[in-house]
Amino acid sequence: MAKKNGRSIIEILIKKGVTFIDPNNVHIDPTVNPDRISGEQTIIYPGCRLSGESTLILRKARLGSEGPVTVDNCQIGAGVQLKGGFFKDAVFLKDASMGFGAHVREGTILEEQAGGAHTVGLKQTILLPFVTLGSLINFCDCLMAGGTSRRNHSEVGSSYIHFNFTPNQDKATASLIGDIPRGVMLNRSPVFLGGQGGLVGPCRLAFGTIVAAGSICRRDELRSGRLIVENAKSNANMPFKTGRYIGINRIVSNNIVYIANLWALMQWYVHIRSLFISNDFPIALLAGLKEKLQMGIRERIKRLTAFIQKAGAGGGRRNDTVCNTLSEFETGVTKPRFYAGDLRIRDNFINKIESVIQLEGMDYIDVIKKIDPLDAKNGTLWLQGIVDDIVNDFNF
Repeated sequence: MAKKNGRSIIEILIKKGVTFIDPNNVHIDPTVNPDRISGEQTIIYPGCRLSGESTLILRKARLGSEGPVTVDNCQIGAGVQLKGGFFKDAVFLKDASMGFGAHVREGTILEEQAGGAHTVGLKQTILLPFVTLGSLINFCDCLMAGGTSRRNHSEVGSSYIHFNFTPNQDKATASLIGDIPRGVMLNRSPVFLGGQGGLVGPCRLAFGTIVAAGSICRRDELRSGRLIVENAKSNANMPFKTGRYIGINRIVSNNIVYIANLWALMQWYVHIRSLFISNDFPIALLAGLKEKLQMGIRERIKRLTAFIQKAGAGGGRRNDTVCNTLSEFETGVTKPRFYAGDLRIRDNFINKIESVIQLEGMDYIDVIKKIDPLDAKNGTLWLQGIVDDIVNDFNF
């Protein structure tokens, strides 16, 4: 379509049915395509700024109800509420929400009904359905799953920090809370990270983990249903020199497992999410998901490669081998099994999903929750196979 100025775009959107509380106090950049904005019960409040040719806004979205909102190249699903803040290169699926003062940057994905309260910072963050963040939180470089509904969801308490930058200036620190192969089935116990606490990345926590308020969690917990309490009951003062690395194997291993889970999620989007294309989940929204997830994969490979090069990761040829394999993985020339897993299990699972869709309709949450437990187990087997193949290939 021909380029239009911001004022003419607003006029077009008003004719489409978009409600502007004060159209004179809204800026829409000419890069925005009005064809990608739904007029059905969409509300844009004063002080909002929209830009970016890939910006997508679906029906019943509400922008700026608590304060000005800046949206730059985001894909916003049906019923999403972005109440105030800055949002760039992120995807929000149906009924996701963020409160006032949010600062959400590239590579972030909030799936259905996930969200945060006021003053939350996210970057390269992936929240699966229902995951809820409190207020005053910095939660960058995390993937969090767990929970079965809005009443039974994974939660991060207020004033929580994911520590994602080290004294050696590394960011190979992404933390995996739950996992993709089981988390996407929406049938796992939630994770609870208590407020006024923190998680030191890269860390892995199992479904059902509870971290008590005020705790700084520094260790992996891969056993389900554990309570973690870590408080500073004694003071420590000792020499420290930057450039020294401990626990290198754990850091590299956790990063590889994280990347493998991202790729399993990509396969889920490509083969399962794609079955749900509808007015509320158009191809453009799916494209946004895949784009942001690819951003996350590139980011994690970049950060891990830099860490390996600095830390040595065993040194010499082994270091070069891991870096080269990561580079190959990023450019998509590794073993085909990395990308599809067991095709027989995958295709059988797809058939089961299609059968449920025929019975239940196109609502993603309803369909996933009504999968037969045995079929869900096979779906997890398919995704876990992808994760295991990638992890085993590195043999670190």
